[in-house]
Amino acid sequence: MGDGHVSDSPTRVRVQSLGLDQATKAPVVILQEMGGTRALPIWIGPAEASAIAMQLAGMSFPRPLTHDLFASVIRGLGGVLRRVTITRVEDNTYFAELLIQRGDHVFSVDARPSDSIAIALRLDAELYISADLLAGSVDTNGNEPEASSREEPGQGSSLTAEQLQERLRKLKPEDLGRFEP
Repeated sequence: MGDGHVSDSPTRVRVQSLGLDQATKAPVVILQEMGGTRALPIWIGPAEASAIAMQLAGMSFPRPLTHDLFASVIRGLGGVLRRVTITRVEDNTYFAELLIQRGDHVFSVDARPSDSIAIALRLDAELYISADLLAGSVDTNGNEPEASSREEPGQGSSLTAEQLQERLRKLKPEDLGRFEP
């Protein structure tokens, strides 16, 4: 479990799209600020991308998958997922926190952003990005991005931070294919 710290001024975001990076064939989730133009792309794993895509498409299976199970456990224990915040990036790895309330007790759980997003979608919880991360996001109006990263080292390609930054500067929506679960 986390220490309960959530960024001082996070910005609410939504899942704008889920695509497939044509260069690396890795899934990418695009989180866009609510009422704004900034977006943060995060390269994620195919299993998590499928879980997000299935929920966005309203698909379900007769038996619960992992993210469905976790959502059921939270509800079954009397908890409410208040929000998910993508808090920071270290060494090309994003970190997120699930803020769960059970009665008067509120606690945070450290998690990967992709899992957190999949669970938040299932529980209709709000998504946030820390102000520091959004400051380094891509502007969907065509302005220059500052930086971004993959969720975990080793996913996608083995780009250096500088190469990844340059690639994101050139990234256009048509560069992302549609992700099919």
